[in-house]
Amino acid sequence: MKALLLYNNKAGKGRIARHVSRITEIFRERDIDIRPKAINFDENPFEGDEDTELAVVCGGDGTINFVVNKMYDKGLDITLGIIAAGTANDFAGALGVKRGVLRAAKQIASGVERRVDCGRVNGRYFVNVLSFGVLTTTSQQASDKEKHLVGKLAYLRIGTRDLMTMHRIPVSIKSDEEEVQCDAAMVLVFNGRSAGRFKLAPEATVNDGLLDVLILDYDNMAKTCMSMMHYLIDGKDAKVRYIRSNKIELRCNLPEQTDVDGQPGPEFPLSVECLAGHLRIRI
Repeated sequence: MKALLLYNNKAGKGRIARHVSRITEIFRERDIDIRPKAINFDENPFEGDEDTELAVVCGGDGTINFVVNKMYDKGLDITLGIIAAGTANDFAGALGVKRGVLRAAKQIASGVERRVDCGRVNGRYFVNVLSFGVLTTTSQQASDKEKHLVGKLAYLRIGTRDLMTMHRIPVSIKSDEEEVQCDAAMVLVFNGRSAGRFKLAPEATVNDGLLDVLILDYDNMAKTCMSMMHYLIDGKDAKVRYIRSNKIELRCNLPEQTDVDGQPGPEFPLSVECLAGHLRIRI
């Protein structure tokens, strides 16, 4: 089997490169001919390697998102393995990937292929979550240097600042099952089940063929923050709506910034769908 180890040099606080040789040995011990390749985010990592059968991605959700989109840009359908090496690693958590770079490598090397769902918004793929509103763009606002130095504390600092700018977002959300028009503080559309390691969509799985939509209604800053905390603690709140569907249409007249797996997302209107069993994952 021809395989690539695609790794983000900046992931894992820059320590991933030290594990590359050992990861390579783990796969070769299983007769998997793997070649390490550092990701250049200005290029397609599959350029010249279109005949790859397995791509092991070592990085966080943003790195996985990049690899998936570049793979489909080339019309490829390659089996992926995931080694969690980011800050939150939400998609890896939803898949059941073992923690620890070498443990995850052994899991993939001895694993089997299975199909999991993938999201798509306005033609762009995502693996974990599409979101907009308060606290949803903290990952893209945190610099790589800050993530390396303080990890999740970088998100806490930016998240605290974001709370001060919380505002009302008039949004229309339409699915085959229902249509909602409301003033939201935050909207998240999950293929996975967590964001920042908070399990916000506990009913979601990556193989149910559905998107899980979480809507936090806006009241005022204090009450909305209380609803947010109540939901995080108890898993429910009167101001939090929950929709499950395989297709969602979202419209908003404000120039709200969106986020896809921790990266800048597309502009409104948003056409979102769940592609059931679209990704091949070895685990």
